[in-house]
Amino acid sequence: MRLHFAEIYWHAVGQRIFNVAINGTPELSNFDIYATVGANKATAQTYTVPANQSGNIAIVFTTVRDNAKVSGIEIASASGATPPPFSSKIQHVVVIVQENRSFDDLFNGFPGADSVQSGINSAGSTVALQPVTLEDHHDPAHAHTTFVTAYDGGKNDRFDQEGFDFFATSAPNYQYAYVPQSESGPYVALASKYALGDRMFTSNSGPSYVSHQYLIAGQSANVSEVPSQQPWGCDAPAGTTTTVLNAQGQEQQGPFPCFDYQTLGDSMDQKGVSWAYYAPAIGQNGSIWSAYDAIRHIRYGNDWTKDVISPETTVLGDIQNNRLRQVSYVIPDFANSDHAIAGSNTGPQWVSSIVDAIGASPYWSNTAIVLTWDDWGGWYDHVVPPQLDVNGLGFRVPVVVISPFAKHGYVSHVQHEHASIVKFIETVFGLPTLGTADVRADDMRDFFDLTQNVTPFARIRSDAESRRNIDRFQRERPSRIAPDSE
Repeated sequence: MRLHFAEIYWHAVGQRIFNVAINGTPELSNFDIYATVGANKATAQTYTVPANQSGNIAIVFTTVRDNAKVSGIEIASASGATPPPFSSKIQHVVVIVQENRSFDDLFNGFPGADSVQSGINSAGSTVALQPVTLEDHHDPAHAHTTFVTAYDGGKNDRFDQEGFDFFATSAPNYQYAYVPQSESGPYVALASKYALGDRMFTSNSGPSYVSHQYLIAGQSANVSEVPSQQPWGCDAPAGTTTTVLNAQGQEQQGPFPCFDYQTLGDSMDQKGVSWAYYAPAIGQNGSIWSAYDAIRHIRYGNDWTKDVISPETTVLGDIQNNRLRQVSYVIPDFANSDHAIAGSNTGPQWVSSIVDAIGASPYWSNTAIVLTWDDWGGWYDHVVPPQLDVNGLGFRVPVVVISPFAKHGYVSHVQHEHASIVKFIETVFGLPTLGTADVRADDMRDFFDLTQNVTPFARIRSDAESRRNIDRFQRERPSRIAPDSE
């Protein structure tokens, strides 16, 4: 049910309260608030709010910008019943983070999702998106400054001016591309059987280092770019610096990349929630994405030896041997990351091996797998990201939710961000807020129907092929691919 308002404009940022009587039913909750910002760009926010004794519901919408028009309120729970808590069904969360793909690039043409087959470039020309394989190793630039260029004040029309980090090509409009389904097929199959989101934005508008910090902490201490030297964290060479954004959104030199802000790991330790962060060992290819290396008290504390686990392929054995922690993050080796300069197309097989292992285990019945990509990688995306602060939001990336409680065949058009994954984990396990971007983020509730009966995992490959795939990655040695610069 959606309640439509007339054209109500707010000409100043701030809070506005609507008292909405809905047939005197106080149990209704889970509101999606839709607003149009500016001329024609839609945003959405989801709130759960209690009704007062008279059945009126006070809705406080705090993210409204100048000249925003409220277009309606939608009741997400049609029956009016309060949905069961996540903790009643979900006991394990596995977050798989891949690299550098926009939504239009990786899920182009997905049925029911918002994608396009062409985009506008800096000359004002309409450019048809062309197929570019995962292993094509030209690497479009994807720094914060690159985002500013491509975003172009909200026009999203200068992706062709981004430049390249590695292996530049003279091919015009190279960034206007999509991955053919012959390679993205495993991702598409999982999204088709479970749930896909086409409004997942990165919480920041910059590259990998920053995104990985938001995925564990909902912040980056305003760091906007990758550190000046590798590794990206407390193990960086002396003299390494960061780049930070000031209150005006301007970049300036920042400190050594070894911080002490609170993370999900800290919250889970305090609550007694077991966790593991599977990532390549420092010095191995892909270790630059090991986010906890930038958190001093974890890098030099007990968590580093107990909860940060290398190699990342250990997750497969832990699933098979019933050692899966309540929360797991899985960071790939460079070769299996989907990153352009990897020159490899094994990312979908790597992700499938983890999902297949969980699907074949007792964990399947109470697990939610969240698969996402850390940034847009320089690839074109047509949806203009809402700007919530000087750090972001950034361009869209895909998110796939795989679980017996994920809505089957569902495409979410609700606005999410990387900090929504943090909020989801906080909600599932009753963790306190970190007081960062998790405060504004939703908890991804729209992806789930906790009243569904648990059904067996819907495999996308045969049992024999799945076992071979898992065995292959368990035996795989770290790659020797040159590391990322962003």
